[in-house]
Amino acid sequence: MHIVYHAESLIDAHLVKNALEQAEIPAFIAGEFLTGAVGQLPARDFLTVMVPEAAAEAAGAIVRVIEGQLAEARASAASDDDFGAATLPA
Repeated sequence: MHIVYHAESLIDAHLVKNALEQAEIPAFIAGEFLTGAVGQLPARDFLTVMVPEAAAEAAGAIVRVIEGQLAEARASAASDDDFGAATLPA
């Protein structure tokens, strides 16, 4: 298995996993159940999305698109006066 994405949150991990599966690339979220053990602490580097080695290159292209969309959405939300940066995930 090859790590193609280090997720900031469980939601991000599932977004990437679902996008990969829609492209018929099998994906697995490693560390999904460790977040409960961490409690209120940020779960950095616990969540990763993994794919088989043979699908790593194709998955990487999809992940780059998703990362760009997430960055754009976060930037848009941060600039919105009604939706302050304090309400955004890490």
